[in-house]
Amino acid sequence: MRETKSGYEIFRQKTHIIIYGTNTVAGRLFDLILLGLILLSVLLVMLETVKGFDIKYHNQLILLEWIITIFFSIEYVLRIICIDKPKRYIFSFYGIIDLLAILPMYLSYFLAGSNLFVIIRALRLLRLFKILNHPHFSGQSLQLRNSLIASRGKIVAFMYFILISCILIGSLMYVVEGKESGFTSIPISIYWCIVTLTTVGFGDITPVTPLGQFIASLVMIMGYGIIAVPTGIVTAEIAKSEFKRGQDSKQKHCMNCGKDNHGDDAKFCYNCGDELDKNS
Repeated sequence: MRETKSGYEIFRQKTHIIIYGTNTVAGRLFDLILLGLILLSVLLVMLETVKGFDIKYHNQLILLEWIITIFFSIEYVLRIICIDKPKRYIFSFYGIIDLLAILPMYLSYFLAGSNLFVIIRALRLLRLFKILNHPHFSGQSLQLRNSLIASRGKIVAFMYFILISCILIGSLMYVVEGKESGFTSIPISIYWCIVTLTTVGFGDITPVTPLGQFIASLVMIMGYGIIAVPTGIVTAEIAKSEFKRGQDSKQKHCMNCGKDNHGDDAKFCYNCGDELDKNS
């Protein structure tokens, strides 16, 4: 005999599909609306810091903030209700972020100025990764992550070289320029070297002696090469990964989700169902 579900269970099931079903139309629409409200909330916080705008539209801004906060509060409660293990959500990363997103407006009644911390709602933009949880994006992000992991040894060695170079150049500039030019200590000189090497150039400290200017010119030229090196390392690993994947899988690699290890006679991806022959 089929067990009849109560109205509450049906409500929980439908709510769960809408809130957690990122692969459903309703779920994606819900997340898009949620992200829109998050962006609106962050925009409202920014506008509150504009003195003239806040004076003119203060009441309207507060009203909109309360409407958004109430919506987030209802959403938070529904997430707890429609899940089988509420504690798993409450103490999860996203659960804590969701709670922090609704607290500031309520705390504003007890703590003056706490409503400014509503900017933490921007952290909920991390839910964008759930909306983009498409196999194609997952496969590409996995490839990038693997390339970064494979490159970490070279990148660490390169960063160590840069650190040593900054210390040596900074110490040299401290001796060449001296305190009269603003190089009051070796740490300050190292700071100047890092700023110059990254081509930022704040201009708060500048060399005035011919030798110091010559060294600064070399550091600036060196900076352009330094910016390109990490990018080249990671790009080389990505190219190597693509070549190896093509050799090992003999074109049996799914371009949609990034999965490998398909059978020789496989026509469709075992993970996402995408056609493999079109990738040949």
